Amino acid sequence: MASRDFYIDRLRSVMTALVILHHTAITYGGAGGWFWREFDTSAAPSSLLLTLFCATNQAYFMGFFFLLAGFFTPPSLERKGYPRFILDRFLRLGLPLLAFILILGPVTAAIVTAFQGDGFWPTIVFLYNHQRIINGPLWFAQALLIFSLVYCVWRAFFGPPLHPVAQSPTPVPVFSRWLWSALAVTVVSIAVRQFIPVGENIFGLQLAYFPGYIFLFAVGLAAWRHDWLRQFNWKNARPQIRGSIISLIIAWPCLPIGIVVARFLNSGPGKANFSGGFSWTVILYALWEPFVAWGAISLWLLLFRDYMNRPSAFWNWLNRRAYAVYIIHPPILVSISLLFHPWIAPALLKFAITGTLTCIACWLISDPLVRLPGLRKII
Repeated sequence: MASRDFYIDRLRSVMTALVILHHTAITYGGAGGWFWREFDTSAAPSSLLLTLFCATNQAYFMGFFFLLAGFFTPPSLERKGYPRFILDRFLRLGLPLLAFILILGPVTAAIVTAFQGDGFWPTIVFLYNHQRIINGPLWFAQALLIFSLVYCVWRAFFGPPLHPVAQSPTPVPVFSRWLWSALAVTVVSIAVRQFIPVGENIFGLQLAYFPGYIFLFAVGLAAWRHDWLRQFNWKNARPQIRGSIISLIIAWPCLPIGIVVARFLNSGPGKANFSGGFSWTVILYALWEPFVAWGAISLWLLLFRDYMNRPSAFWNWLNRRAYAVYIIHPPILVSISLLFHPWIAPALLKFAITGTLTCIACWLISDPLVRLPGLRKII
């Protein structure tokens, strides 16, 4: 486990930076929801590029977080037992979620309204008086807390008893199983999106994406149980890896091509909708996501295992602060993007500069936070 932790922890740090860049892209014209948008999504080339960047991230990076979280869930439960594990989950996930709902979310929204001339404190008072809940990116902590509790219930009633050494290595599943799993996730996603389209929140969660998240969390659980990550290399899983990467290469261009075709056809209201309902565009998007996700996750795992699995004091520093960065980045990103708002420059340039400065600022601000005696056990 120790040797694997180097690249796994670094992957989590890189995915955290991608979350920041993802929200920066939305700020400057990419599709998605965020606290502040300087440019609306449009047909401008910069907006299309940022939208494709966001769509590619959305296909895999949060699912990747769930996979890695699932991988570390069983050994944590085996080591701590049910009471201590559940308490730890509420401390590590529940308290940051509560802090964001009560403090960081309202503050981030108020920063925007203050910039727009509507006042800072009136927004805070309005949100509290109307009991508006803003979970922001901490929806991930909310979902992971639910997943962890469901896993505990399943394990207690239907799974094997807790045991310190509960791994039973088996070969990584063959590529055909990953292919069928991608098709199954597609079918379930299409079914869910008939009722809950992409972009619609239910209790602060975009359930349209959850078929993939649940599957990847379960893959993470199985990956630890069957020791798949150690075996996931060119020597032991070459057909699976090759198939996943080929699927990524073939699948990724299909979405931008589909967007162009949908715009060209201009076949009436709702016909070019990728979010919900039943149309070829919805089927394309739902099919595109798992094939891109399986390939992208495989590629990240291989590259980081081969090239990023050595000790590094700098990476250790980044890794230790990544969770705090994830929690605090919304007000920092919004503040920096508003600071640059008067600057007239191309959207892509502002995206690059704002995203880079936000990443640097978030890690620097997180440094003293993780050193505080009360917070260091939580973040």
